[in-house]
Amino acid sequence: MRVKRGFKARRRRNKVLKLARGFRGGRGKLYRTAADSVDKALMYAYRDRRAKKRDFRKLWIVRINAGARMNELSYSRFMNGLKLTGSELDRKVLADLAVSDPAGFSQLASQASAKLN
Repeated sequence: MRVKRGFKARRRRNKVLKLARGFRGGRGKLYRTAADSVDKALMYAYRDRRAKKRDFRKLWIVRINAGARMNELSYSRFMNGLKLTGSELDRKVLADLAVSDPAGFSQLASQASAKLN
């Protein structure tokens, strides 16, 4: 007697097709191509969750450097001066300060430069 795969196989296929919703053409409709597309999409998502952290750190460093240069300091000297003052602000907060509160950032820069001299 022939064995039919039953609801388990259908449930597995529907799970893949649900993840492929919104894909164009056969990638969203046909199981085999949808399975390949979903596998690739999940690999990209895993990789890019880590890449996003690197990208944001780069952005924060660029913003801090711009704020430090406006106060006649390089990024590395500014960060070293902050470390010597014992400030525990991270790059995310410092970048936000550099953009949203330049006066407060310049006070930090003056403290950092005072520690360096």
